[in-house]
Amino acid sequence: MAQLKRRAVPDISIKGGEHLHHLIQRIYLARGVTDFQQVEYRLKNLFQPDGFNGLDQAANLIFQAIKLNQHIVVVGDFDADGATSTALVIRGLHAMGARYISFLVPNRFEYGYGLSAQLVDELEKVKADLVITVDNGISSVNGVSKAKNLGMQVIITDHHLPPEQLPQADSIVNPNCADDEFPSKCLAGVGVAFYLLAKTKSVMKAQDWFNENHLPEPNLAQWLDLVAVGTIADLVPLDVNNRILVDAGLQRIKTRSSLPGIHALFEVAGVEQDNADSNAIAFYIAPRLNAAGRLEDMSIGINLLLTDDHAEAKQLASQLQDINQQRKAIQEDMQIFADSVVDEIMKQQELPESICLYHKNWHQGVVGLLASKVKERTHRPVIAFARESKESDLLKGSARSIQGLHIRDVLVDVDAQNPDLVKKFGGHAMAAGLTIHKDQLKSFQRAFAEQVKSHLQGASIQKVILSDGEVATEDLNLVVAELIQAAGPWGQAFEQPMFDGWFVVKSKKLVGDNHCKLVLQTTDQSKQIDAIAFGFHPHQFAEEGQSTHLCYQLQVNEFRNRRSLQLKIDHILK
Repeated sequence: MAQLKRRAVPDISIKGGEHLHHLIQRIYLARGVTDFQQVEYRLKNLFQPDGFNGLDQAANLIFQAIKLNQHIVVVGDFDADGATSTALVIRGLHAMGARYISFLVPNRFEYGYGLSAQLVDELEKVKADLVITVDNGISSVNGVSKAKNLGMQVIITDHHLPPEQLPQADSIVNPNCADDEFPSKCLAGVGVAFYLLAKTKSVMKAQDWFNENHLPEPNLAQWLDLVAVGTIADLVPLDVNNRILVDAGLQRIKTRSSLPGIHALFEVAGVEQDNADSNAIAFYIAPRLNAAGRLEDMSIGINLLLTDDHAEAKQLASQLQDINQQRKAIQEDMQIFADSVVDEIMKQQELPESICLYHKNWHQGVVGLLASKVKERTHRPVIAFARESKESDLLKGSARSIQGLHIRDVLVDVDAQNPDLVKKFGGHAMAAGLTIHKDQLKSFQRAFAEQVKSHLQGASIQKVILSDGEVATEDLNLVVAELIQAAGPWGQAFEQPMFDGWFVVKSKKLVGDNHCKLVLQTTDQSKQIDAIAFGFHPHQFAEEGQSTHLCYQLQVNEFRNRRSLQLKIDHILK
């Protein structure tokens, strides 16, 4: 049973925020906002790149490569952050005068993750002079070494946590390196790439490059839609710096100033672009972009983000839509087996503290989504494994964690205590990837369980539902819902406001396959409000006429050009 916990609200005022609605003030204070400047999302308020190690060196290397007309190859990753990072760097450097620039993204089924030694062979074939990794590379010790031995220069841009041994690149740009003083450690790969472009532009401008070459000075803000999509999709914490980047990108999307590829993704998803927010990106745009890397080749997604031709964008977006439908079907099949296993696990008197799942027919591109679903259901750290290939004896695992358990740190200790058990791994606090030998699965399960137990140190892993408290009846209206929507962007570590309260169920009915439409009445009987509960069936709610305690979000519902308040039900408490 989940535990309800209401967010603490300090008894202070937000400096400069006297004009804010009292509910917005309460929401902001509960998220640590004490000065209105923290939610004043202007690009001029972005953190300056002071202390961002490697930026100057990387920018100068890029400038030299452009001046010498060298072949620059961007090595990306096969997710939405990697795709947006790749497209951003290519667009930016092309606008700065790079004539010979291309990209290479490792197919996850052939090369695996990052700048591998095998991928360097492909870089040699295309005669790469300067290699720039985006959203990867911080663990690519062997790949960088091989590239350097072949005469290539290498710039690593990444945001993943670094290993003990760093690659010997010409420059490493990663805010999470131990000696880096850049204040935001939460940048996504695309955010790091944005800072690299800004520094490169600054270096070139100081050398009067644009005037001498009759080039218009590029406005990097025109590509902040890419930064917003990559940042939201990668689920990095939305600190104030990321919120500035995301807000600026969402404004471009909402005013239809976005790239043709992003516009086309909204079209195939059937989502209205004018009111795009973080949820629209996370639930509709990112999955379609990610689908290419999960099942096929992320080049489709990158080419979509690079094209300026609307017809080509529509055609590529349609391909991604088809691939995403295939991904859904594969995931549903995998989910059936996973659910049956979890059902058996949950019959036990007490759930284990960690869960490892494997099936020989699972698709390695979808195990991350499967792990997320199982984690949501069990509130346990989960690793789902699939075979690397039919011929291989290696398993690829995707890990998802819960708040309070740093999954990469767990894997570090598994590796330290059990040398040679894990072939390779990497990731964040909440998500990680790893490779093990198939015949060592049981040994890994035991080692993983031991380290999870050690890291938890007896702490409870009961699911906690954080609520922003009750909402007064007079504040349950469309205006307040619009104010909350405008007060974002919301996301990781700056969560969408969720409230709890008692309501009387006036009516309920099933809509679609597994959603419930309700009409709720406030306990003082003064208002009736429409509500929607995705993934719930009517029988899960109280009978009509009875009271129920719910956790919900205030949302703006648009239907036939009419806007109204709607409650989105997230949890049934009683």
